[in-house]
Amino acid sequence: MKSAAKLLASALFIAATATAFASPEALKALDPDNDGTIDLAEAQAGAKKTFAKLNPDSDGTLDAKELTGILDAAAIKAADPDNDGTLDEKEYAAVVAEKFKAANPDDDGTIDGAELASPAGQELQKLIY
Repeated sequence: MKSAAKLLASALFIAATATAFASPEALKALDPDNDGTIDLAEAQAGAKKTFAKLNPDSDGTLDAKELTGILDAAAIKAADPDNDGTLDEKEYAAVVAEKFKAANPDDDGTIDGAELASPAGQELQKLIY
């Protein structure tokens, strides 16, 4: 009985610790329905706002300089099917969808605080918040 209680306490501590590394501000800002999770539509809405912030020249595309610290050159190249060296909103949204899927290992269609705190969730967060 004591070992089961210790196991449960350890699991709760790990879950709480993982959630602590997710940005509570990001989760709150990206979760307008306040269900404690982010679905793909909410992630894409955040991505649209982030895209606009990253695009100070308002040319409708993001280049490597504008994506510094968010995507590396290899990721930009992989997400750029027209090979123009930039990502437009559609290409950026495709990256968000890919990162969302990677951050959602239980495939339930939502990202919770623990998933947002994961390495894949942190990569997604860079794109949407």
